[in-house]
Amino acid sequence: MKQSRLDKILSYIAWAIIVIWMLVIIIVPTEANENTNVSGDNTIISGGYTSSSSTTYESGSSSNTTSTSTTNNTSNIKSFPPTASAPPTSAGIDTCNLGTSFGLQSSFIGLSGSSHETDETCERIKLARELSTVHQMKVAAIAILCQDPRVFKSMQAAGTPCPFEGQIGPNAQRLWDKYPELRPDYEEYKERMKIKEKIQAEQVMYSTGR
Repeated sequence: MKQSRLDKILSYIAWAIIVIWMLVIIIVPTEANENTNVSGDNTIISGGYTSSSSTTYESGSSSNTTSTSTTNNTSNIKSFPPTASAPPTSAGIDTCNLGTSFGLQSSFIGLSGSSHETDETCERIKLARELSTVHQMKVAAIAILCQDPRVFKSMQAAGTPCPFEGQIGPNAQRLWDKYPELRPDYEEYKERMKIKEKIQAEQVMYSTGR
């Protein structure tokens, strides 16, 4: 089960949004009064208080005292929005999907998302185990593993070529030699053949004295 084309497109779009958003945060400065996600309260306390007193003595002298007090107190409390939380991407224990999640948080907005990718090597191992242990189809299990270039090369190195359309052993090797383009490691196979041909040509020139 390969990752669908739509999943890949959505994954690319998500990463593009993240990159663009990070550039916006870095390039465009954010001022404190532009915070659109504010939690808290505003408290304004104001008042003017005036008190006066007058004292008259018997001798006819008097004393007047006037006291004025004004208090203005303004409080503006702001707090950042909650941190963005990346969603979980696990689909279970026995799965071959590799999940990736991401989250981005700025002073006024948060962004999070997730994507997944299918591990083909994991799928081959599970399919081969199913064919070998449950259905007792050893050759079919090996054929699935041989789709991996590393397994194909190791089988060739061990002298046990991978099956080829129902043929095994020397018959399979003759078919692989006849149709090398069908090998999963064809590009690397061509490079190895060039190296072998070069070394053989040098040995011929050395043995002939040319």
